[in-house]
Amino acid sequence: MKKKRFELPDELKLIVIGRLPQKNSTESMDGKVCVITGTTSGVGYQAAIRLAKAGAKIVMVVRNREKAEKLCAEICSISSQTPDYYLADFSRLEEVRKAAGAILAKYPRIDVLINNAGVHMTTRQLTDDGNEMAFGVNHLASFLFTSLLLKRMVESAPSRIIYVNSEGHRFNGLKINDLTWASRRYRGLSGYGASKTAQLMTIWELNDLLKGKGVTINAMHPGAVKSNIGHNNGILYNLYSRILIQPMLKNPKVSGEAIYYLASSPDMKGVTGKFFNLTNEEIPAPHAMNRDLGKQVFEISKVLTHLDKDNHYEI
Repeated sequence: MKKKRFELPDELKLIVIGRLPQKNSTESMDGKVCVITGTTSGVGYQAAIRLAKAGAKIVMVVRNREKAEKLCAEICSISSQTPDYYLADFSRLEEVRKAAGAILAKYPRIDVLINNAGVHMTTRQLTDDGNEMAFGVNHLASFLFTSLLLKRMVESAPSRIIYVNSEGHRFNGLKINDLTWASRRYRGLSGYGASKTAQLMTIWELNDLLKGKGVTINAMHPGAVKSNIGHNNGILYNLYSRILIQPMLKNPKVSGEAIYYLASSPDMKGVTGKFFNLTNEEIPAPHAMNRDLGKQVFEISKVLTHLDKDNHYEI
C-alpha cells in the first residue's frame, strides 16, 4: 500500500513560504503609469521609490499634502518622470470617488494599480458613511477605487492590479450580518481580519470578471515589516508598537522589491487570481476561499459603495 504523503498544515506552510528566497526583477517600467494608494510611508513609500527608480510615472493617492510634496521632491531627484498626487481620506468614500475621477480625467492609461492604503483599529469606530473603520478603509474604499478605474485598466491592457493584503486575513472576524460589529465585542485583529478577508473574496470575483481582458489581479502579504499602520490608535498603542513590535520587524524595502517584482516581472505575465507571501505564491485561509460567501460580500460591497446601479463591471 502506498504511504500517504505527509503535508504540513497551512498555518505552518505560510511560515515556510515566508522564509523562501525572494524573486527579483530588473525589468524597466519606463513611462508606465503606476497608481499607488497610501504612498507616503512604509510599504507604499518603498513601492513608489522602487518603481520610480525603474522609470515609472508615479501617481499617488494620499491624505497628507505636506508628506506628498516631500515624496514628490524625493522622486524627482531619482527619476526623470514627474510624479503626481491626489488627496483623499479613504475613510470617506466621496473623497475616493473624487480622486478616482480626477485620475481618470488626466490619465488615458493606467498600467499598474497598487491598493496599499489601510488601517488597523483597536476600538470600534465608524466612518462618516457608517461603516466599521477597518472594513471601510481597507476593503470598501479599495473596492470602490478599483471598480471606478476598472474600465481604464481594461483599456490599458496588458495591465496589473495588486492588492497589499495581509496574513492578517487569517484572523477572521467577517460576519455577513454584522459588518459593523454592532452586536458583538470589537477585537482589533478580528476586525482587521474581516476587512482583509472581504478584500480577498472580492478579488476572486473581480478576477472572474476580468478573464480574457488582459488585466491581472493579485493579492500579496508584504512581509513582517515596519510601517505606520495602527499609528492612529493613540499613545499607548504607539508606545507598545514602538517598544515591543517594531524592533522585531524587517525593513519595508523588502516589500517594495516584492511589489516591484509583481508589477514588472515578465514571469508574472498572465498570472492572476493568486495570493503571494511577498513574491512566493501561497494558499489563503480556507474561509477566504468561500466563493458562495464571497459572492454575497461582492454584492454587499457594491451596495455599500453605491455601485449597485452603475455599470462599472460591464467591461
